[in-house]
Amino acid sequence: MSPTSPETSRSAYDPRRLRAIFDGRAAAFDDVAFLPREIAQRMRERLEYIKVAPVRVLDAACGVGADLGGLRERFAEASVTGVDISSAMLARALAAEATDADNGAGWRRFLPSTLAKAFGARGPQLAQADFAELPFASGAFELLWSNLALHWHPRPDVVLPEWQRVLKVNGLLMFSTFGPDTLRELRAAYREAERTLGLDPQPHTIDFVDMHDLGDMLVESGFEIPVMDQEVLTITYKSPETLFADVTRWGAYPFERAFDPGPADSKAVRGAVNQALEALRRDDGTIPLTFEVIYGHAWKAVPRMTAEGHGIVRLEDIGRGSKPKR
Repeated sequence: MSPTSPETSRSAYDPRRLRAIFDGRAAAFDDVAFLPREIAQRMRERLEYIKVAPVRVLDAACGVGADLGGLRERFAEASVTGVDISSAMLARALAAEATDADNGAGWRRFLPSTLAKAFGARGPQLAQADFAELPFASGAFELLWSNLALHWHPRPDVVLPEWQRVLKVNGLLMFSTFGPDTLRELRAAYREAERTLGLDPQPHTIDFVDMHDLGDMLVESGFEIPVMDQEVLTITYKSPETLFADVTRWGAYPFERAFDPGPADSKAVRGAVNQALEALRRDDGTIPLTFEVIYGHAWKAVPRMTAEGHGIVRLEDIGRGSKPKR
């Protein structure tokens, strides 16, 4: 089943709306950046076990550029490009890069001296674009990295073929995204509030996609040897107010008044939600909030058909599976 987000559950995917959400999120993103930074570190640890030497790397939905430095450090001789739908996020990425360069901690410190001279003053490559419609030629990258972004599109089965398109054959896709258990306490609190107030249930979070469905989508999109795993992280809060503050700064979780005015954001509903969250307090006095993090990587498969629809047979496949004659 394809996921629907709060912003898209009642309308088609609108990049302009998503851009506005993330432009508004950019200034306060540092307050909640601990989660994507932690996930990025866990992705890098997984990457250590994979043999890959890309010439060009793409960070799809790079946000404020927090992962770009780590990618350049890991692949010192590669060209690293960041793309994001939000101009405000990219402006912060560019400003951070300039600050690092002024402090002698910029991207060139990861390069061998000969390459650093060759690159001269050329800075990071950043582009504003929707990650479902990338402005790059087919086969432009050997590695596509995406950290906690895929769930923002209601049709990952549309995004994955586009990511496959810009990868070279045998190129690697590595990504993280949220799974169905994410924000389960918040969903339950809203259900309880709506039941108490006699309101019809409404969606309040993204309808996150199951790990196994994502694995199937990878294969259908032209990837092979997909490796999927997941883990559950719990963040605790002292009050419903601090929980909502973080949830709002992460993006449009739940519906934001600016995009969805009405009963779902009324004071009565918020009060009832707060009561439901209070009922979840643990023995240590904190309120838990769950995040199911899905990690995946896969390789772009060798195409089996030409652009004209003709079958492709590789020399090494000829005779495979045939029985010897006696």
